[in-house]
Amino acid sequence: MSSHRPEAAPQGAADPAIATPDVPPAGPAAAPPVLAEVVRSGFVEGAHRGSLVVLGADGGVERALGDVSSPVFPRSANKPVQAAAVLHAGLELRGERLALAAASHSGEDFHLELVEKMLAEHGLTEDDLRCPPDLPLDREEAEALLAAGGTRRRLVMNCSGKHAAMLAACRANGWPLESYLSAGHPLQRLVAGTLTGLSGEPVAHTGVDGCGAPLMAVSLTGLARTFRAFALAGAGTPEGRVAEAMRAHPEYVAGTRRHDTWLMREVPGSLSKMGAEAVQAVALPDGRALAFKLEDGAARALAPVLARALTTLGVSGPVLGRLADAPLLGGGRPVGTVRAAF
Repeated sequence: MSSHRPEAAPQGAADPAIATPDVPPAGPAAAPPVLAEVVRSGFVEGAHRGSLVVLGADGGVERALGDVSSPVFPRSANKPVQAAAVLHAGLELRGERLALAAASHSGEDFHLELVEKMLAEHGLTEDDLRCPPDLPLDREEAEALLAAGGTRRRLVMNCSGKHAAMLAACRANGWPLESYLSAGHPLQRLVAGTLTGLSGEPVAHTGVDGCGAPLMAVSLTGLARTFRAFALAGAGTPEGRVAEAMRAHPEYVAGTRRHDTWLMREVPGSLSKMGAEAVQAVALPDGRALAFKLEDGAARALAPVLARALTTLGVSGPVLGRLADAPLLGGGRPVGTVRAAF
């Protein structure tokens, strides 16, 4: 008789002698909900899906659509955090300069003039910037620059105010200037720590933003908590100083034709910052906050979704109609709209 015995099943494996029910393989994750519809000539021709979270004044989640707990790249919605970090590093910035440090500016003359001043005040020049040369973010400004024979410049890039502030913080601390965009640089480690503290989450992943700076991922809920923290921050704290500057000088945070500016001008005490790939975060002075991201990065749907989300926070006023107005053109005239669908 053979003494051969079957090998034991690996630890955790099912015993082949025990019948187990068939378990279907996991299916694909559910698609995020439709947050906006594209309506042309009375016909819905497309949709924009995404995820959105709304926090109440107590910080609790009051509404969640889609996935609000997985990490996303906030893109430029992280800029207030980066501005607070340069203050934590000891840089002295206030007023328009601090608002510009938190900005995705439109490239208007007053933006560019102040970036040049900020650089000069710290013994820096445009050549020290490591953001890529670009045209103004605002279409009208870009067309005017090209018509005047202008070209892409680092100074004109919408993140140049943030980069000028980062360089100034490095100069003030004796940190290397050439490597200020490295994720391991002392300033960028300070940014990561600031984001972790405000969002209540560890940074899930670090990538590279369009401007070349480290890009740190948190969830939409963490992003909303971050903006809530800015809104509630005490006067004189780095976060409170950033919030004060953004509220007082919203045109430096965005531009004269931008929805972040309109909102912060018309809703007292609000903080608003968009990011590329259709990311948006807003907080109100009592701690209510929201954050959302459209999966396809559709900028055309961002303002209509924001207008609807703000109603969830109890915001009202003419600015909501202005945000919701996103016409589609046919033959050069309005024939439809992009509208919120939740």
